[in-house]
Amino acid sequence: MSGDDGGVERTVWSTADVPDTEAFGYWADVICDAFVHVSAQPVTPEAFQGKLAHTTVDRVGISAVSSRAQRVRRTRSQIARGHEDSVLANIQLTGHGRLAQDDRVAVLSPGTLTFVDSSRPYSLDFVDPFSQFVIRVPRSLMPRRSLTGATAVALGPSEPVRLVTDFFAGLERLDLATAAQLLPHGLGLLECAVGWAAGTAPTNAALTRERVHRFVSRHAREPGLDVDAIAAGCGISRRTLYRVMADESVTGLIRGQRVAFARQMLRSNPSCPLDVVARACGFAGVAQFHRAFRTITGMTPATYRSGTDRHRPWHRQSLQCGHGDTR
Repeated sequence: MSGDDGGVERTVWSTADVPDTEAFGYWADVICDAFVHVSAQPVTPEAFQGKLAHTTVDRVGISAVSSRAQRVRRTRSQIARGHEDSVLANIQLTGHGRLAQDDRVAVLSPGTLTFVDSSRPYSLDFVDPFSQFVIRVPRSLMPRRSLTGATAVALGPSEPVRLVTDFFAGLERLDLATAAQLLPHGLGLLECAVGWAAGTAPTNAALTRERVHRFVSRHAREPGLDVDAIAAGCGISRRTLYRVMADESVTGLIRGQRVAFARQMLRSNPSCPLDVVARACGFAGVAQFHRAFRTITGMTPATYRSGTDRHRPWHRQSLQCGHGDTR
């Protein structure tokens, strides 16, 4: 069941929608669709019950799960058949469980946060009914943070962990444009939490880099945004900026954020002329917009828009657009 509550797309799956005899098979398909391909088994012979409410914000999945006891396994053969590696952040809300990965075992109790790397085998065991909040992030969106030492490590209930939970729980209640603008900050929170799990505190360079990302997210729509403007806005020198961004292109960061804004506009209002989208997102013109969009998404804005128009999962958002489509 899909719905639009004025925010981003939200899909709710429930075993209440199928006969009891089909409930667990249905549930196994649901968790594969929402997360990654796994094998699952029920723990008790009683009729299985489970519900999963799933929201997607720019490729990041946010899911609220409530279920009866089950065992979940991800094997090497399932990993080999996968298309994209993900980081799964599991926040235990109720009940207890056990996560095993990379020769470590984490006990899941209410309030704990644990990380799973979908590119390596793992198991999850729940012997009682439970509920979780699960955030699925494509690995490509967290390229700077290694998961070494961070998987299957339980971070206990604390203010930082509650901050992660509250942030993503609130994200799904926002409109698309706002949620997508805030998403980089949420990814920054998760990267910090991965560091806590691995036993490493964020360095000054990492904190400065996060400040740069926040500044670019806020100002990417400004046509004059460049290295000098970013350095000045963050209170650092050009040399420091290049040093903390050594493994990431500043120009690429600006371009990527502008394309992300453009994708939001094309989803929200496919009829908006491309020259209006280009200007609103900080591009100098349609040609520059076209090149950047194709470089990042692998398709032209017009192709992306035509697909969005046929399968519009997002709510309609009123945008002030001119006339004369430049497709």
